[in-house]
Amino acid sequence: MKVLASFLKHSAFTVVGLGLVTAPAQAINITTTGDPNALVNEILGTGITISNVTYNGSPVASGTFSNGFSSGIGIDKGIILTSGRADLAVGPNTLDDAGVNNGFPGDADLNSLIPGFTTQDAAILEFDFTSDTGNLFFNYVFASEEYNEFTNSPFNDVFGFFLDGVNIALIPGTTTPVSINNVNGGNPLGTGASNPGLFINNDPSDGGPFFNIQYDGFTRVFTAQATGLTGTRRIKLAIADAGDGVFDSAVFIAGGTFSSEPPPPNTVPEPATLIGLLGLGAFGITSKIKRHQNQSVKC
Repeated sequence: MKVLASFLKHSAFTVVGLGLVTAPAQAINITTTGDPNALVNEILGTGITISNVTYNGSPVASGTFSNGFSSGIGIDKGIILTSGRADLAVGPNTLDDAGVNNGFPGDADLNSLIPGFTTQDAAILEFDFTSDTGNLFFNYVFASEEYNEFTNSPFNDVFGFFLDGVNIALIPGTTTPVSINNVNGGNPLGTGASNPGLFINNDPSDGGPFFNIQYDGFTRVFTAQATGLTGTRRIKLAIADAGDGVFDSAVFIAGGTFSSEPPPPNTVPEPATLIGLLGLGAFGITSKIKRHQNQSVKC
């Protein structure tokens, strides 16, 4: 396993060196803000009317971003919600455990997605909306410092998009929530991968970083959607730490895509070569201990 991991590590850099995958030279730009109207206006697209906008969480946990394409996340601009500090997203990836504990409470809806654990440091953007077609679409990417060490463990940060209380942040074509355990390339200890073709590795302990962003792993661009909506609906966009307040996670929501019509196809190539490497499920075996056995867990 060590030999294979070493081969993949050096092969990945060879691929970059040959120009098959270009390492981005510039980092994503982040402007932190807790202004709910500024956040919603950044993602608002066509055919949607909004009202009653609120934001709950630390003002440094959320913000707007630009230059995302150059950092490899597949979304160029929009908003970021995190379980710590939004500006920690800026690359390069110099840490395997970047995170900030803001000391804010969690969220009951997020607690329901990770039974047995209590969330904290939630960042929640919530508002009412109507759709002129009865449909809703928006693009997003989930990223986390908990990749890859805590893949297939109970210690996963959590996020959700709750439309009238029902989570619509789902793996495309399924009813399975997007999460670290459901979208990954495996664990350094050798546990199996889940939907590895939808995951992009950036972990400095596992051959990376490959991209100019701090998070150790992130999903490809997904589209959240709902159809057949009538009247005024309420949506909650939320993310939080689970179990403890360290190791940040983030969700990037694409600017101008919260719309009544499907967003146009992504025109920026996805890093397919790196996804292929991750599909092999071969990571380095270096790991670190994040939590202790005596941490508080509610059963």
